[in-house]
Amino acid sequence: MILGEGIRTAGTAATLDDLFRRAGVRNPDAIALADPPNREAFTDGAPRILSFAETDRAISAFAARLCQLGLQTDTVIAIQLPNTVESIIAFLGVLRAGMIAAPVPLLWRRQDMAAALSHVGARAIVTCSRIGAVAHAEIARQTAVELFSIRHICGFGQKLPDGIVPLDDIFGFAGADVSRAYTRPGVAAAHVAAVTFGHGTKGILPVPRSHVELVAGGLETFLETGAALDTPLLSTIPISSFAGIALTALPWLLSGGALHLHHGFDPDSFAAQYSALGDGTVMLPAAAIAPIAEAGLLTNAKQTVVALWRTPERLTAAKQWESPSPLVDVVSFGEIGVIASRRGENRLPSAIPYGVVGSSRRAAGAPTVIEATRREAGTLLLRGRMVPTQSFPPVAERGHELRSRESADYVDSGFACRIDRPTRTLIVTAPPSGMTTVGGYRFHLNEIEELIAQTDPDATIVPLPDADLGQRFAGSVTNRVELLSKLRARGVNPLISEAFQPRGASEAA
Repeated sequence: MILGEGIRTAGTAATLDDLFRRAGVRNPDAIALADPPNREAFTDGAPRILSFAETDRAISAFAARLCQLGLQTDTVIAIQLPNTVESIIAFLGVLRAGMIAAPVPLLWRRQDMAAALSHVGARAIVTCSRIGAVAHAEIARQTAVELFSIRHICGFGQKLPDGIVPLDDIFGFAGADVSRAYTRPGVAAAHVAAVTFGHGTKGILPVPRSHVELVAGGLETFLETGAALDTPLLSTIPISSFAGIALTALPWLLSGGALHLHHGFDPDSFAAQYSALGDGTVMLPAAAIAPIAEAGLLTNAKQTVVALWRTPERLTAAKQWESPSPLVDVVSFGEIGVIASRRGENRLPSAIPYGVVGSSRRAAGAPTVIEATRREAGTLLLRGRMVPTQSFPPVAERGHELRSRESADYVDSGFACRIDRPTRTLIVTAPPSGMTTVGGYRFHLNEIEELIAQTDPDATIVPLPDADLGQRFAGSVTNRVELLSKLRARGVNPLISEAFQPRGASEAA
């Protein structure tokens, strides 16, 4: 999109589809999306590179397919896909069809999928045949067996199970359009666009966000990077969470450059993508920054590196950044919000401002998207355009009930913090009580302990510190083979079952 005036209006009236169309109209033949070059190593199909015009046609074809299935406006569509072009096309295709996207994490299996999608009344699941050795199409089928609301499973890839609607042909459509018109009262950008899923004391929590809130989250990072028009982006962050949408999809839509996607982490593939990127922005998990820099990458002074911190309490212990590339720290507070800050001359991370979170690089007239303060009980409170203001309605089909409401109230992040009075900043000191974060996935410890006790009363599981993942689970059991078989049959997250695996063994995709 065009910067300046576009930034001033993006937070108030533009939908995500509006942003995409602006970029596509401006430069239809430019590269829009590029797959990881090692795509065939983890999923079906050769790597794709699509122009904005080709991406637009695929989005319309995908949207038309959903409408042809008889799905109605504001239907919730679950998406579980790897970090490939299909994930972006499916996400934007759901929105173009007037429906609500519900991206779910890749490590979720039947148990988490069923629990989350039952809360939002999802009608369809979009998935793929496999990610690595895991048959995700089969996981979707198992989920549909448990949930009466799931009427359709759509999939990319080869050898899809019977009954799954194939989607690969959307890339061959010369021209497709959404045949069914839909209308909503009021401003389209104020309606719910996506639902992501947090984890609280009562289990999985659906968090709805309007287009306005999603764009605000993207602006927080985009403006801090100082990216110009057509800036290319290389992202390793999938769009399966609010942070993923804010760091991957929105900066791409706001700049109108090419989005290069990287799945999981493959050193050779990433090195090739990084070298070919030129001047651009690189999105990485914070834990991956140091080892990648030590390998001799992230040395381009004209590239901006963005580090996503899913464990905010670890930010203050971060080392001084020594690479010539500018570094922007983005702190994620679960599904509530993100705060971005470019490192200054001392090359150390900045503390969170007490009050309005601003930036010296923000354009004149840019909206305030987030504010921070401290609750008397000692936890961090957030409010602003990106912060969700309502729970998800129980009846998803009633589109007029899905409009986000303005709220002046702060939302409690649950993260403990203290005030540094000389600098008037906030320092996060601990994660939410009772929560464990493993590689960005949050778990309530009591819930995990109860799950293991129900499966095998003699088994135990505890969280341990981990330099790369933040924490990891470690388990003890007499009959490991039997317990693992029961956990897999229940469809639990592999990060839990791996606690009982021999070190070095892994089943996670």
